Amino acid sequence: MQINIGCFYFIKDSFFDIIDDSELMQNKENGNKRPCYYCFKSKKYDDIIWFIPVSTKIEKYQKIYNYKIQKQIKLGKKPSIDTIVFGNVANTYSVFLIQNMFPVTKKYVESQYIKNKVAIRLSNKLQTEVIYKANKVLNLYNHGMKNIIFPNVDKILEQLLSNNN
Repeated sequence: MQINIGCFYFIKDSFFDIIDDSELMQNKENGNKRPCYYCFKSKKYDDIIWFIPVSTKIEKYQKIYNYKIQKQIKLGKKPSIDTIVFGNVANTYSVFLIQNMFPVTKKYVESQYIKNKVAIRLSNKLQTEVIYKANKVLNLYNHGMKNIIFPNVDKILEQLLSNNN
C-alpha cells in the first residue's frame, strides 16, 4: 500500500498485538474504525512513519490543554503547548494528540481514511502546525525529555527496526 504523507490512516489490530504498550490508543472493537491517525514521515528512518491519534473528544482534551496552560503561567512561563493541537478534520473539530504519537511501518497500515470517496487531508496551515509541533516534540524526546510522549517510543522503534516489522 502506498502511504501518502499528510493523510489519515487506520492501523491493523496486529500492530497492537505485537507492540505491547499500555499507552497506545487501542483500536475500538465496536465495528467502527477508530481512532484514525494522521501520519508524517520520519526524518531519521526510511521505513518509519509517525502516527498521531486524532480524537473528537474536544471537551476532555480542552481541559488537559487548559491545565497545561495554567501550569506554565504559574511557573512564570509564556504558555506554549506542542503536545495537543486542535483543528478541523473533514469538517469536524478534532484534536491531534501529539503526546500519544508513535512509530509504525507500512506493514501495519490497514487502510486510508476515505470519506465520500475522497482521501481526508488537512489545510496547509494546520498540516504545517501539526508537523512542526510533532517534530519539535520528537526532538525534545530524543534529547532526554522522555515523558513528553506517552508511548515508549524507543521500545517500539527497537521492535520495529530489529524484527523488520
